[in-house]
Amino acid sequence: MAENIRKNPVIIITGTPGTGKSTHAELLASSSTVPLKHINVGELVKQKSLHDGFDEKWQSYLVDDDKVLDELEPLMEEGGVILDWHTCDIFPERWIDLVVVLRCNHTMLWDRLEKRNYPLHKIQENNESEIMQTILDDARESYAEEVIVELKSESTEDLESNVARIQQWIDNWLQSRKAQVSE
Repeated sequence: MAENIRKNPVIIITGTPGTGKSTHAELLASSSTVPLKHINVGELVKQKSLHDGFDEKWQSYLVDDDKVLDELEPLMEEGGVILDWHTCDIFPERWIDLVVVLRCNHTMLWDRLEKRNYPLHKIQENNESEIMQTILDDARESYAEEVIVELKSESTEDLESNVARIQQWIDNWLQSRKAQVSE
């Protein structure tokens, strides 16, 4: 049986809260040369009740990973998806073509999270996670090194450059797929 070859890639845009994941994903989805569906996994969890309740202390949902994966599985075969979430290691490696880990100076990140009115303990935890590059390490433990890219996300210029770089990657991916199909 021939392997199903997706027409468009599946991309994860991940990083500590406040690094610009949703902004990057929205801009990429709206400007891409191929159709890409932006899925904000945190919003999906709320909308579809893919959780086991709400943690008042951390002001976040207790995500049911299995429910999330079951919800997303049918979309992965077709491709053309940007998964936007603060973690990446729950997604099966076979689903993912590119993992973009956004990084930000921790002082700038602190300011961004304060503007979102995050509780102090949540700002501190996320800031420490960014300093310790927790999400980047999780990505490296879960996916092949060649599908991971770490990008700085501190300015509008970074945003524009990053989206252009990801689009170039998509174009290269599509060329590679065309070559595979024609073989």
